[in-house]
Amino acid sequence: MGLISNKVERYEIKPGDHIYTYRAVFTYSHHGIFVGGSKVVHFRPERNLKSIAETSSNLDDPTSNPCPTFPDCGFRQLNSGVVLSCLDCFLRNGSLYCFEYEVSSSVFLTRIRGGTCTTASSDPSETVIHRAMYLLQNGFGNYDVFQNNCEDFALYCKTGLLIQDSQGVGRSGQASSIIGAPLAAMISSPLKLLMPSPVGVATVTAGMYCMSRYATDIGVRSDVIKVPVEDLAVNLGWNGPQEEVAENETSDRQITTT
Repeated sequence: MGLISNKVERYEIKPGDHIYTYRAVFTYSHHGIFVGGSKVVHFRPERNLKSIAETSSNLDDPTSNPCPTFPDCGFRQLNSGVVLSCLDCFLRNGSLYCFEYEVSSSVFLTRIRGGTCTTASSDPSETVIHRAMYLLQNGFGNYDVFQNNCEDFALYCKTGLLIQDSQGVGRSGQASSIIGAPLAAMISSPLKLLMPSPVGVATVTAGMYCMSRYATDIGVRSDVIKVPVEDLAVNLGWNGPQEEVAENETSDRQITTT
C-alpha cells in the first residue's frame, strides 16, 4: 500500500484484515472484516437489509438467497445489522482496499480523505475474527451514520476500543471528515482578514481540517476504553430493556404461582 492509495489485490488480504470499498462513485466507503474463506463480516443499516428481504423472503433460506456462489451469504440474526457476505457481494464490483493501522502522525495527516487509516494499533487476527463472529451472532446495536457505522464496527473489531462519550463523534474517520470539513472552514474564516490570498485561506482551511480529523482519531483520543466483546452490550446499555422485560416476566410468574 502506498501513500496515495490503500488499494490491494484479493490475494494480498489475510483473515482479520479490515477491508473497505467505495460506493456511489467514491461518495463514501463501506467497511468490513475479512474472516477468511472469501467471507466478510460487516455492519449495515437495517433498512437496507429490509429492502433485500423484500426481494428475498428469507435470507437464511438457501433457495431464496440472491448469491449464486455461497449459500450462507447474507446470513444475519433477526433485527441485527451485522451480516456475513461473500467477498464478491461485499465489493459489488468495486475495488478492494485495506485499512491501515499504527500509521505515524505524519502519514495520517497526509491522508486528505478520512476512513483509510488510524494511528491505533490492531489486536492479533484471531482476536479480531473472534469479535467479528461474536457480533455476527449478538449484534452491534443500532446503526448510526455518525456514531455507530460500518467503519466503527470494523475499528472496534480490530482494536476493542469503545468511545466513552456516547454523545460525541464515533470512531469513524469518515464521520470525522464530514464534521471536520465545516469545522475547519468555520475556524479558519476569521483568518481570511489576515490572508487576502485565496491560496493562503485554502492552506489554513486544509490544515485545520486535517488537525480536526487527527484529534478525533481513536489512536490519540483520551475518551476511549478497551472493552471485551462479551461485555460490549452491557457497556452500551443494549441489555437494559431486555433485562427489565425478563425481570417483569419473572415477577409475573412468581405472583401467579403464589
